[in-house]
Amino acid sequence: MKKKSMSKLMAFCFLLVMGIVWMIPLLYGVLTSFKSEMELMTAGFKLLPIEWVLTNYTELLVNNSSTPLVKWFFNSLFISVSHTLLVLVVVSFSAFAYSRLSFRGKNGLFSFLLATMMFPSVVNLIPLYKIVDILGWVNTPLAMIVPGAAGVFNIFLVKQFMDNIPKDFDEAAQIDGASEWTIFRRIILPLIKPVLLVVALFAFTGSWNDFLWPSIVFNDIEKMPITSGLQLLQGMYQAQPTLLMAGALVAIIPTFILYLFAQKYFLQSMSLSAGVKG
Repeated sequence: MKKKSMSKLMAFCFLLVMGIVWMIPLLYGVLTSFKSEMELMTAGFKLLPIEWVLTNYTELLVNNSSTPLVKWFFNSLFISVSHTLLVLVVVSFSAFAYSRLSFRGKNGLFSFLLATMMFPSVVNLIPLYKIVDILGWVNTPLAMIVPGAAGVFNIFLVKQFMDNIPKDFDEAAQIDGASEWTIFRRIILPLIKPVLLVVALFAFTGSWNDFLWPSIVFNDIEKMPITSGLQLLQGMYQAQPTLLMAGALVAIIPTFILYLFAQKYFLQSMSLSAGVKG
């Protein structure tokens, strides 16, 4: 018992130290965003502001037309929500087909899809950009909404969850004359809501935090999402770290709120992704 207690104490202390290490930069960024530029340059390293100001936020959100942070924010919100909805539709249908339907080459096709997960996503950037350019989606939300909607890992996760649902439900419904669509809509879909919530969280946070791809497909300032907009912000205000801190904090607000209200689903996502059986 003493060894177990000591192990738990050591684990707690280690996690506490790591938590503090991770929290200090974030806390410093939050407090710096409420400092004036003059105070940051002259007061040295002080955690708390001597005088709390909101000028960094007002300059970015109200008085700045060259870096429309509010416009970028709502661009990202529209893109992330639309992408998440499309992911849920594509992934749920695909997983249902691989889990419940019988068609020629199903296992081979699914194995091929899983094999594509071995390649890093950056190898797709050039061909993906060519496709987006041919379709005329450059500088449009579609360039971020559509690509990645059929993520293989999400399909795999939902399929494995769906495989654990007894097929007796399907057979009983088929005896009553239910079609495949009815089985999916009335039986399978309500049962897979937990894993779909997990996929939705993955899709939203992934789309919102994506930096490389939007930096490639967007060059119109008004149409940029907030991640690529922050890159432009850094170029314009690299000598004004208080403004940069304010912009970065505005960018993390949605994911922070999402985490607060969906914390248990984030934890569930960890257990689902770690406990999937092949």
